[in-house]
Amino acid sequence: MGPSANINICSKNTRVGEFRNNTAHSNGRYGLRIFHDMVPRKFPCKPIVRDYNNETDPYWKNPPITANFYDFTGWKNNRNGAITNKVGDVRFNRFKTADNILAGIEMEMSHEYFGAAYAGVYNSTIIGKTANTEELLDDASPHGIIGPRSNGFTAKGVVFYNYDWNDAAAWGDCSHCFHPAATDSGSRTYTISEMKYVDTPRRIRYQYPQRGIFHDLDGTTSNHGPNSMMTFYYKMLEQPECKYDKDTLDMLNGVSCDNTV
Repeated sequence: MGPSANINICSKNTRVGEFRNNTAHSNGRYGLRIFHDMVPRKFPCKPIVRDYNNETDPYWKNPPITANFYDFTGWKNNRNGAITNKVGDVRFNRFKTADNILAGIEMEMSHEYFGAAYAGVYNSTIIGKTANTEELLDDASPHGIIGPRSNGFTAKGVVFYNYDWNDAAAWGDCSHCFHPAATDSGSRTYTISEMKYVDTPRRIRYQYPQRGIFHDLDGTTSNHGPNSMMTFYYKMLEQPECKYDKDTLDMLNGVSCDNTV
C-alpha cells in the first residue's frame, strides 16, 4: 500500500464506465483480461450482505451495479479471447471470439448473487476455428466458454460455430479447478438458455473434477425439455429421469435429466 492510499476508496468495486467496440488479437495469452476482481456495488468499500428475509430484493443493503461490456472481438490469442478473475454483475454482451487456443471466453469466479441473471455471457458468437486456422490451433482442443468455479453464472443467446475437431467442445466447467491453488472443486450450477450449436457435435467437455451442473432453462442444449439438468456421467445417475445413451454421452460428455429431478 503506497503513501497515497486511501482506505475509503475501493476502486475494484466501483462503477465501471463504458466499454464498447474494442478488439484484441494475436496476444501471447489474453485478448481481454479482468484481473484481479471487479464486483461493482453501490457502496464499494462495504461488504455484500444478503437479506434472507427479503427474497424480492435480497441485496438492498448494498445493491450490485451492472458492468456491461459490449461488442468486443477477440481472435487468435494464445489462451483466451476474454477472461475474468472474480466478478460481480459483469456481463459480456455481443462478444465475438474466434481461433483462440484455450477458450473463447473464460470466467474464473462469479460472485454468487441469488435470484436473478447477473454475471455471464449474453447474445454472443463463439467460433472455434475459421478457415484462417494454423497448426497450433489444429493441434489444440479448445472450449468455447469455460464457466467459473462458483455459482452465479448465466449464459443466454450464445451461438457456437465449428467446435468439430479433436476434443474441442462448446462448454467447459470449473475454471482453474485443476490448479493446486484453486479454492473450489466443482458441483457448481450454471444457468443457460437460447443456445445454438453449428458444426459443434460435442456441446460439453467437463474439466477436473467433473462435477459441474448445467441448468438448461429451455432445453436448447440438452434436447431434454425445459428446466433440464446436465452433469458428468456417474453410474448412480442411471435413473429413469435421465438419458445416458451413447448419443447423449457423446454430445454432452455426461447425462441429461428432465425437470422432475
